[in-house]
Amino acid sequence: MTEVSNHLSANLRTDRRGRNLWILLGIVLLFFLVHLGLGSSNFVSPAGVLRELFRGKVEDNPANAIVWAIRLPKALYCVLAGGILGIVGSAFQALFRNPLAEPFTIGVSSGAAVGGAIAHLLGLDLGMAFLGAPLLGFVGGLLSLGLVFLLARRRNGTDTMTLLLAGVVISSLLSAILSLVILMSGQDSNQLMRWLLGSTSPQFMERVWAMAAMLVVGGIILFRQSKKLNAFAVGEESARRLGIDPRRLRNIVLVTGTAMTATAVGAVGAIAFLGLVAPHIARRILGVDWRWSLPGSLVVGSGVMLVADVFAQRVVPWIGLQLTGKELLATDLPVGVITAIIGAPSLLILLKKSD
Repeated sequence: MTEVSNHLSANLRTDRRGRNLWILLGIVLLFFLVHLGLGSSNFVSPAGVLRELFRGKVEDNPANAIVWAIRLPKALYCVLAGGILGIVGSAFQALFRNPLAEPFTIGVSSGAAVGGAIAHLLGLDLGMAFLGAPLLGFVGGLLSLGLVFLLARRRNGTDTMTLLLAGVVISSLLSAILSLVILMSGQDSNQLMRWLLGSTSPQFMERVWAMAAMLVVGGIILFRQSKKLNAFAVGEESARRLGIDPRRLRNIVLVTGTAMTATAVGAVGAIAFLGLVAPHIARRILGVDWRWSLPGSLVVGSGVMLVADVFAQRVVPWIGLQLTGKELLATDLPVGVITAIIGAPSLLILLKKSD
């Protein structure tokens, strides 16, 4: 009788998690349609956006051109980059058994930012070399990760807390190196600084396809490790007793996460706090089972990025216009600024509630 009761309870939890995940997907879809409809002019209702999307590209139709040529690439940037950072942050938190772990914490994002900045300064991010920033970002992320592991290595293995501390140190060092590279370049740094703060402009459809491919391939790889991450999150010894090779799991997750993060950073720059906050929100809604919280973090990350970009594009400039009577910004506010403003207090609230 107890076994039957436990089985029914497990099925109910699965059904509830599945329903919650579908609700999250529906909410993010609504955010996506709102994002496509909002602009400096020519508001398009969600129903109108759906109509134009299903119609396809049409000549001599202003609403269709706005949705397809201007707003769709920007919205896809948000969905894909947010999803990448969300799922990678969740996998890293399971791997390091630390709720504060994310690509920025262990230095991966900083290394990718340095590589991407060098690509920007060398002109490798335009034209046929549109993947220059992601590729150099991947190299920078891997080198940063290797340096972190080198500093954290001990005779009896790698300690998680030492690894995180080494990541913070390397991240600070790389930030200083990045500032030095920008100052010594002798070029106009405004565009580069906007990218470093996190920007969804300009958009290249080639990068959309690159991020989409990386999210699909990397997401499948990470999701296939979800059961192992469940065991690893309990403890490394428990994972070993279940036949899991911790070193192999760590290498798979870190290399995959680094490649995904580098692609996102190369496309949209450094998006602060997203990979930290999205997994916390997903776990509160879907539980700590990484078979559910990994895809949940992907969905939540996409939703948070869409909302933050709407704030960056329209809400903050509109508030400034109402308060001062004039436009304070000639272009959109970098979305990374908004994610930091939203993410920092949100994380503090989540941590306070978890006490």
